[in-house]
Amino acid sequence: MILAERAARLAAESDRRVLDIEIERLKLEIARLRRERFGQSAERSTRIEQLELSLEDLEETAAAVEAAAETAEVQAHPRSKPARRLLPEHLPRVRVVEPSPSACPCCGGKLHKLGEDITETLERIPAKWRVIQHVREKFTCRSCEAITQPPAPFHPIARGRAGANLLAEVVFAKFGLHLPLHRQSASFAREGVEIDVSTLADWVGAVSVALKPLVEAIADHAQAGPRVHVDDTPVPVLAPRAQARSDQTMAAKPDGKTKTGRLWTMVRDDRPFGGNDPPAAAYFYSPDRSGEHAEGFLTGFSGIMQADAFSGFGRLYQQGAIVEAACWAHGRRKFFDLAQLKKAPIAIEAVKRIDALFAIERDIAGLSPEARLTARAGLSRPLVDDLAVWLHQKRAGRASRIAKAMDYLLKRWPAFTLFLEDGRVDLSNNAAERALRGIAVGRRNWTFAGSDAGGRRAAAMYTLIETAKLNGVDPRAWLADVLARLPGHSARRIGDLLPWNWKGESHAEAA
Repeated sequence: MILAERAARLAAESDRRVLDIEIERLKLEIARLRRERFGQSAERSTRIEQLELSLEDLEETAAAVEAAAETAEVQAHPRSKPARRLLPEHLPRVRVVEPSPSACPCCGGKLHKLGEDITETLERIPAKWRVIQHVREKFTCRSCEAITQPPAPFHPIARGRAGANLLAEVVFAKFGLHLPLHRQSASFAREGVEIDVSTLADWVGAVSVALKPLVEAIADHAQAGPRVHVDDTPVPVLAPRAQARSDQTMAAKPDGKTKTGRLWTMVRDDRPFGGNDPPAAAYFYSPDRSGEHAEGFLTGFSGIMQADAFSGFGRLYQQGAIVEAACWAHGRRKFFDLAQLKKAPIAIEAVKRIDALFAIERDIAGLSPEARLTARAGLSRPLVDDLAVWLHQKRAGRASRIAKAMDYLLKRWPAFTLFLEDGRVDLSNNAAERALRGIAVGRRNWTFAGSDAGGRRAAAMYTLIETAKLNGVDPRAWLADVLARLPGHSARRIGDLLPWNWKGESHAEAA
């Protein structure tokens, strides 16, 4: 009776977990469908991440319950499992033949092979370390006694003892996977190779100098676009402490406190309006959010800039070379917060009206500017005109957060409605926000940048890695190949090494 009761309890718990998993799975699917319908936004992405984590935890718990039930020889209610995917065909296969008897276990007779059954298991072999010896043999001529020897090979970094693949691994792990150097050093030590953090730091610094021409070329390409997305995110930076020396001079030393620096991104992506030029994301660092820094890295750019309502851009717009295009996602977010937290009817209605505009934009994404303008004239303009009238009607006499959200739109109405006049303009600045998402994730791991120089170095590395991602290129493989080729590469042909030109059989093999 006790065993039967225990079996029934485990089965009931299993049934409950199956239902919980299905509920969470449906919630996740609903959230994904809503995101596809209403467009990308930060609050929906955060919600989906929470649902995914919840779903993972429930599935792990259900698997543990099943394993415990099998160990106890109690039959729990089986849960439905997704169909298994085939293991990747491009991976090499290693045959491990299980030992077979040499004679028939029944009569001792000779055995003849009838066939075989193969069970495949996906496995990952830890990284292999090796020392590459570059041997330069010396030869002498017995006739003239001249000595001949091949020239020394180029090193990816000056006087460096690290190969291109190792350097790319360290740089990509730090800036692409957000693993601080001390964690990488500890991981290498567990694999039997001890590399000091200071040595890894020297490598990263040297790599940033070696790759500077590529960073500058990507920044120039981004600035040459007819339209760019610009945004920034805060970055904690270790603040210096001035200490008086005996000779009354001042030396800067870290005191453990941090200040707030900024990482800016300028994204060029012409694909939404059918452009053929490759996308690029250039990053810049500034010690604060003063407008002069934005003016500095935007020097030389002329065209349409999609950004938030940062007051530091004011002088750039006044000069006339840069045209402001406002972000509807920012305007929508102010209403969305009120709709979600306060359940305000006006905010809910505003969100619905703006979402209708995003729905139209998804249908015309990738069309030419002319085709987009035609569609917007017939579909979007009536909605925008109705929204303007509605906002003025609801705004009258109000002094609240709703009024502030309305003013955000109404005071910048020409910038918000520029997409109706120019088919190259997007409805939102989400391209720049997506480019900064990795930095927001990285902040949780590396906590702060060590200095302003470290912030500038991070901006350079993010420029390389994120641009490679935008062009569908494996950043680690690309960096390894570029570091190996760059020392002997002509400076006039630096464009051949940019991510969108990284083609060919040898590059595919490297990837």
